[in-house]
Amino acid sequence: MAKLTKKKTKAKAENQSEDFLQAIKELAVVKEISVELLFDAIEEAFKTAYKRNYGSDQNVDITLNRETGEYHIYSVKTVVADEEMTESRAEISLTEAQKINADYEVGDLVRIEVKTKDFGRIAAQAAKQTVIQRIREAERGNIYSAYQDRENDIVTGVVNRIENKNVYIDLGKTEAILGPNEQMRDDNYRINDRLKAYILEVKNASKGPQIMVSRTHPGLLKRLFELEVPEIHDGIVEIKSVAREPGMRSKIAVFANDEAVDPVGSCVGPRGLRVQNVVNELNNEKVDIIKWNEDPAKFIASALSPAKVLSVATNEAEKVSRVIVPDNQLSLAIGKEGQNARLAAKLTGWKIDIKSESQAEDDYLEDESYTEAELDEIDSVSGDEYAEEE
Repeated sequence: MAKLTKKKTKAKAENQSEDFLQAIKELAVVKEISVELLFDAIEEAFKTAYKRNYGSDQNVDITLNRETGEYHIYSVKTVVADEEMTESRAEISLTEAQKINADYEVGDLVRIEVKTKDFGRIAAQAAKQTVIQRIREAERGNIYSAYQDRENDIVTGVVNRIENKNVYIDLGKTEAILGPNEQMRDDNYRINDRLKAYILEVKNASKGPQIMVSRTHPGLLKRLFELEVPEIHDGIVEIKSVAREPGMRSKIAVFANDEAVDPVGSCVGPRGLRVQNVVNELNNEKVDIIKWNEDPAKFIASALSPAKVLSVATNEAEKVSRVIVPDNQLSLAIGKEGQNARLAAKLTGWKIDIKSESQAEDDYLEDESYTEAELDEIDSVSGDEYAEEE
């Protein structure tokens, strides 16, 4: 009868170990963390529970078999002479040690197995909190690792909440923060709205990773076109530069590495669908798509579209250009509150001085910043030449 009871106890222990091992493996899959990390967390939890139950001055040793799930907890005590015994629970007298094994001598370590069923409720709760904390730390580490290399990339999420003018975007396993300075002025954020944002920075804070995103950064416009235009994704069409005034108007300069490909047409897409998708995502922000040219004069002329340009003179040394437009195109070239000229300057990296045709001749003759010899060396492109190229 005693043998039968022993067999049943052993079988029950084996089943518990198998269930324990299976639970660890399933938890590792669900939380996307390593099984080894969970084993380490459980060992630490056992130590925490033991010390909470028996005192922090105790020495404890844990053995946890990674193959079977079987575990043992041992109280480790140092053997001391009877007359030198103190109140420390980390010690055991020579007399008591030799009751366990007659071979023990002073200075030896005695391992006494402790059963988890002897732990109190508070100790068990401490062990649980230790495991939970380690799992959270592992999850935060995984999230940080997943996003730390995604700075300057684009993410899609759902507006979760709005607090203190910050918009919190649910990315699935974490949140991104869209600060007030990174929000487009006409964006009206509502809970459960789906939107795209540009990752500015990923910080590993004490409460977990902080992902700071933007809706105003020029990089967002670039990434949106990369998503919409297969030719950009494949490297056939390249975005050379971007200039943006968020929520109002933007310009992008594109170039095709294959002469048979129209870079502007690729970005516009069939019936304008590709560019329209970008515009819709940016709340109807106007987007001008410009063909990039290695000739600064031609590039500047193109960047000032939709205005017609008669000629462009450039000073390479000072990165200054003088642009002449028809009298009736001056306001269009400059744009409302100087927006078109400002975006063209950002796009090209050149300072652009725009004059009407009637002003140009007198202004150039009176301008002392250019000598006659320098003016002869300045590159010019006529409006007709530009029109033929386009």
